[in-house]
Amino acid sequence: MDSASPVRTLCPPAELDYYDARSLALPVDITPLQAWDLMTGEPGPLMRLAFRARDAISALFGVRRIGGFSGRQRSDAKVGDRLDFFLVEASAPDALVLTERDRHLDVMICVSVVERLLTVTASVVTHNAFGRVYMLPVGPAHKLIVDHYLRRLKRQLDARTTPAA
Repeated sequence: MDSASPVRTLCPPAELDYYDARSLALPVDITPLQAWDLMTGEPGPLMRLAFRARDAISALFGVRRIGGFSGRQRSDAKVGDRLDFFLVEASAPDALVLTERDRHLDVMICVSVVERLLTVTASVVTHNAFGRVYMLPVGPAHKLIVDHYLRRLKRQLDARTTPAA
């Protein structure tokens, strides 16, 4: 990783159990927090169902319920704040770093913006068999979800920059 890059991961990518980075060229300047709010602002019925299923299954193994995304918009995010179930570990003009850690796995999401390139980076370290099994469906699903959120963000930003007829 470039030393000037704001992207953060739990550890070097070669040591991670899951790593994914997805990017989008932005048509306008926005902050990582604004991007996060726009992407997660309307979870939709499929995401709500997915989080309910995740919570029901995970609760059987002693994992705390996370409830999903509330759609609540924030004007700022400080270290120690919670954005729904994620803990804010870092918040800067070029990067928002969110984590969720439990006895099964640690998750870090880094939303970064450099020269109008938004990148959503996910890194995971599993701690036991449940964490590894959990990531079997979640890993591929995460890629689809982030792709969906990036397409939604692009549509929203394109609508802002398109002149009204």
